[in-house]
Amino acid sequence: MLIKGNTITTKNIHNILLIQLGDIGDVVLSFPSIKALKDNFYRANIIVAVKEKARELIEDCPWTTDVISIDKEKRRIGEEIRYQRNFFSHLRKFNFDLAIDLRTGTRGAILALFSGAQQRIGRFADDGLLWRNRIFTHLVSPLNEINHYAAEYSVNVLSPLNLSIKDRLPIIFVTSKRKEIALSILKREKVPFERPIIAIHPFSLWRYKEWKTDEFVSLVDYLSIIHNCTVVITGSQEERKRAKEMIKKCKTSVFNLAGRTSIGTLSGIFQACKLFIGVDTGALHLAAAVGIPTIGIFGPSSPTNWAPRGDQHSVVSKRMLCVPCRQKGCDNSEKSRCLDELTFNEIKETVNKHIEKISL
Repeated sequence: MLIKGNTITTKNIHNILLIQLGDIGDVVLSFPSIKALKDNFYRANIIVAVKEKARELIEDCPWTTDVISIDKEKRRIGEEIRYQRNFFSHLRKFNFDLAIDLRTGTRGAILALFSGAQQRIGRFADDGLLWRNRIFTHLVSPLNEINHYAAEYSVNVLSPLNLSIKDRLPIIFVTSKRKEIALSILKREKVPFERPIIAIHPFSLWRYKEWKTDEFVSLVDYLSIIHNCTVVITGSQEERKRAKEMIKKCKTSVFNLAGRTSIGTLSGIFQACKLFIGVDTGALHLAAAVGIPTIGIFGPSSPTNWAPRGDQHSVVSKRMLCVPCRQKGCDNSEKSRCLDELTFNEIKETVNKHIEKISL
């Protein structure tokens, strides 16, 4: 719903800034919006602003011209002033005609303002930051988003443009370079290829979304011993130690790839796998976007909003009346009973169904 601004002038738009300063999953779920802009403004340059950690995803995207990455590295005052001056000088060189901020943060609004674009579309922020809303020439306040798939959140912000949108599911194309690097990593880590490779991603930025380690161990042993699958654990460098501790509890060989890949290379790793099993995190969206089946382990967050779409994807969760509560754990306590009490036996049937499909 457009609550500020009139019809957008779409003629003579040559350079578009799309701002998505969320986490990895948010960036992946914004790909339908990137494609929609390219499909409708096929002669325009699409430049996407993201956090540094998501840079590779945009670099590999076939619908973008360039990427602007936000580096939050801590610097001394003098270095920070020089960095900010150079950053905004570089931003203005694109001569943007249109800027679109997909989120409600202040940094994105500032980028939109300093981009120099005469037309600026943003999401209405009902949080008291009235100055932020004034920055945009057009403000969108979508209706009934509680029932929308998260990829639609970004598409909703594009509504003032009246675009023809063909594809609403995230698709990520893995470049040949990423595939080669992923293959070399798998070979270096001595991951066998004669058995189906299954990626397990136990970690999240938010601990209240994580499943218990011992249940993951049961899952890994079941996949390895009963179904004769090769299991790789994925995660960040910060999560590598936790992955190592989990692997120590397993009764079979498991391969620790946590911290061994960049986000672009992780796409290649997932594409080499037959199945992804993990919690509600960016890796789940990334795996689905490169085209492999997934099993998402959900707790307080809603599958309606965050689970990948399609018949090849499944969701498992605890059958409790309060699920999903959409809170940060029980009563926002950062602890989730629905995940703490979910057992491997409760998800085994779903796992078996996917393994049967892999074996066909």
